[in-house]
Amino acid sequence: MRQRPFRVRLAGVRTSWRTLDDGDFFCPDCGGDRRYRRRTGRRRFVVLGVPLLPRGPAGPVVECVACRGHFGADTLDRPTTSRLAGMLREAVHSVALAVLAAGGSDARAARETAAETVRAAGFPGCTEEKLTALLAALTAESRQHGHGRITLEIELHEVLAPLTPHLAVPGRESLLLQGARIALADGVYCSAEREVLATIGRALEIGAEDVDRLLVQARTPS
Repeated sequence: MRQRPFRVRLAGVRTSWRTLDDGDFFCPDCGGDRRYRRRTGRRRFVVLGVPLLPRGPAGPVVECVACRGHFGADTLDRPTTSRLAGMLREAVHSVALAVLAAGGSDARAARETAAETVRAAGFPGCTEEKLTALLAALTAESRQHGHGRITLEIELHEVLAPLTPHLAVPGRESLLLQGARIALADGVYCSAEREVLATIGRALEIGAEDVDRLLVQARTPS
């Protein structure tokens, strides 16, 4: 078998990299959570392996440790899969509390539905008693400061706004539907429940018409 002649690369541009920091990120090429290195470098013109002329800076780039792919710094804006799951759990918990606060926690059916919803979201230790105690503490704090509704809207936006860009439309609608079903557990929507569900819809960037459609949809047995 005839062998190919070995070729020596006489000249070219090489980059000398330096690591600035590292951590975990969601790698677009791997499609999952991986370690990254944020790196910057210097490019040089090399002849026979000897660096001669500088060719300016390179990067900074985000390099995946697994696949060695290079990405822009904005890649780190996307949460890791584990972080996204945590954000979603917190969102469901906040939605359940907000709906209970609006409709009152006297109805056992509403408390049970809220606790089941939160457990299914990833808080297996959630009980009616824990939700009721937390709700009582939040209500007392809101009354003390006299800004209950404003405080509620701010808290919902603080939890839902960072999550919204990373959820597809069905995911955002699912969050609203979970809140709607808690509200319907003890009967029809009251005005306060409709108001808080509309607030949730705005925080999730769901249009008013779609919010109304979803509230009707939640009343239809699956």
